[in-house]
This record gives sequence, structure tokens and C-alpha cells, in this order.
Amino acid sequence: MNRQDFPHDHSPASSLGTATEIAQQKPKSPGVRGAFQKFAQLTSSAVGSPWAFFLAVLVVIAWATTGPIFHYSDTWQLVINTGTTIVTFLMVFLIQNTQNRDAKAIHLKLDELIRAKHGARNTLVDLENCTDEELQQIEEEFKRLRHRAQRQPQQKQERVGAIGPK
Repeated sequence: MNRQDFPHDHSPASSLGTATEIAQQKPKSPGVRGAFQKFAQLTSSAVGSPWAFFLAVLVVIAWATTGPIFHYSDTWQLVINTGTTIVTFLMVFLIQNTQNRDAKAIHLKLDELIRAKHGARNTLVDLENCTDEELQQIEEEFKRLRHRAQRQPQQKQERVGAIGPK
């Protein structure tokens, strides 16, 4: 990618307008993907709540207290094992969907910040598609920059992160 791929338009309205336009172009019927996304978001919010945790603790307590009634039988153990296995299996897909969506949104926001910041290296846009070796090279470059900044006098280091005239 080069600089022409991401022109520097510093007006906040340009980016906001584009994002708003894209959001308004959503299809009327969500289809399977849209329905799953909505279900995954709602489920993720619900099961991540303190109430869901409290409910899970109550289920385990109820199961444990019924142990003597069922004489700690194999069937009694199978109930909790099967239930937790099924819930875990299904939750993996829901959580992964939510994390993928969140990661994509964060990457897009960071890409926009890089694109909008005059003087930023636009080559850092789309880093998530780099190979592990390319990411390692970039990480080494940032380590060298950090070490160079640490060797500079304290005055210059303070000024590096400062905003506006001193």
C-alpha cells in the first residue's frame, strides 16, 4: 500500500459521513449471517453478565445437592458433564464470532486513525494481514526506536509525547 491508497483528509465529517452511509446501507433482511450475528451479540452480552454467572453457580449447587438423592450415580455425573460440554461447545462459536467482530472493528478504527494522522506511516494500515515474520521485523523496528528514545536526554523524551508548544 502506498500513500495514495489512504489520502489524508483531516475533516472529521468525511470519515464520519462515510461510516454513517455504510451503516445506513445495511440490507433490510439480515439473512442467516445477520441473524447469527445478532444472536451472538445478545447471547454474549447475556452470558457475560453477573446474573448468568449467578445462575450457573445455582445450577452447580442444585446438581451437587442432588448427589445424595441419586446416590452419586453415573447418570447423575453424566448430566453435569453432558450439560457443560454442550454449553461450552456452543459458546466457543458465539464467543469467537463476537471477538472476530470486535477485532475487525478495532482494526478498522486504528486504520482510520493512521490514515487521518498526517505524518503517520500508512504502511502500518492492514498489519493484521502480515506474516509472522513481517510482524517480527516491524516489532524489532519499534524496539530499536524505543531504545533510541531511551538513550536520548530526558528533555527530548518529555517533548516526544507532548502536545502543543512548550
